[in-house]
Amino acid sequence: MGTDINKPLGGRRPADKRTSAADRKLRHRLTGTAIVLALAGGAGWAAWTAMPPEPSIVTESADTVAVDAPGAAEPMPEVPAPSASVETQAAGDSGQLPILSGQSGARIDTTLSGDGQTITRVSPVPRSGSGPVLLQAGGGVGQNPRMAHLPDPDVIEHTPAGDLPIRGADGKRPADVYARPWSGARGARVAIVVGGLGLSQTGSQFAIRTLPEEITLAFAANGNSLQRWMQEARRDGHELLLQVPFEPFDYPANDPGPGTLTVAAGAEKNLADLHAAMARFTNYTGITNFMGGRFLSSPDAMEPVMRDIGERGLLFFDDGTSAQSLTDKFARAMAIPFAASNLVLDGRQERGYILEKLDELERIARRNGTAIGVASAFEVSVSAIADWANEAKARGIEIVSISAVADDPTKQ
Repeated sequence: MGTDINKPLGGRRPADKRTSAADRKLRHRLTGTAIVLALAGGAGWAAWTAMPPEPSIVTESADTVAVDAPGAAEPMPEVPAPSASVETQAAGDSGQLPILSGQSGARIDTTLSGDGQTITRVSPVPRSGSGPVLLQAGGGVGQNPRMAHLPDPDVIEHTPAGDLPIRGADGKRPADVYARPWSGARGARVAIVVGGLGLSQTGSQFAIRTLPEEITLAFAANGNSLQRWMQEARRDGHELLLQVPFEPFDYPANDPGPGTLTVAAGAEKNLADLHAAMARFTNYTGITNFMGGRFLSSPDAMEPVMRDIGERGLLFFDDGTSAQSLTDKFARAMAIPFAASNLVLDGRQERGYILEKLDELERIARRNGTAIGVASAFEVSVSAIADWANEAKARGIEIVSISAVADDPTKQ
């Protein structure tokens, strides 16, 4: 994610401080008149006063522009009276228009009518060629891109196990704070999660440096140097997941690794192992499973784990490899943001096979609006996904993070 994501698209040009004698006389004559605001079709507002209007906070979405006037108690900036000509404050000029939630600014046209009324119109700034305005995924707070590698202290709980994600005192969730923004467009969207990062130094480095920043990365809880890799991935703009090992049906013959959550272990042991995994690194939006066919199909084993995940404000991503998984049912019941994979992209580690699966993923997205694929951080998988993603964007497919396609019951 580049540092331009939160850069306002609108700005203010310093007004000409020279005022004619006629303007000064007009200003003196109209001093003390009341301010009347009128919202007209969402396009702007008018203020009848000789005093200059307070700056507006403008929020631009894909379809609408809303204008909110600051409270009357706020101090009014000292600006010269408008001249009889149209004064336009457009994007790219010096200064900044106040912004809301990191979204765009606006163009402001101010005119003085013949009867002495000051009329100000607020309208969207034409988007620059650098890309669409990015909207915060999930309607959340989000991080400044320059600070994306640092944990937000408001959603961190200090425990003996280490720093764990937690809902903030004001209710904000890690699932929102660490989410990657997206355009909000209505076109076909594809999310791809690449897992297994942290298990190999060369593999992790290759994936982070090769994959487009829109690809979501899942770090294995039992990997190495996870904080280091997290920081590098977040600086590059990736959204992250924590990949937790769950018990498969043929466990322990098929062992997902240290810290595996098992059906027989019971709630206390499984929560301890879950928290130990959660404390390995920070700045992730949610949990995803590594294996887990047996565990994810056991209601008794799943209930305390999913409840803890939901209470901490995390999302859950099911990689789709367990046909009997109950994660979607628990997510709906506990109001947990949830997504599940449509396709495993690299069931065979062959470039041609992976590209065919990616094309199939695109067809699903064009038919349904969204599609989700999952892969592992093998070199052949990473290279194929990177090449395909760049070509798909040119075909009008928007590559988004997993939070942008997750079903969030709290927002319905």
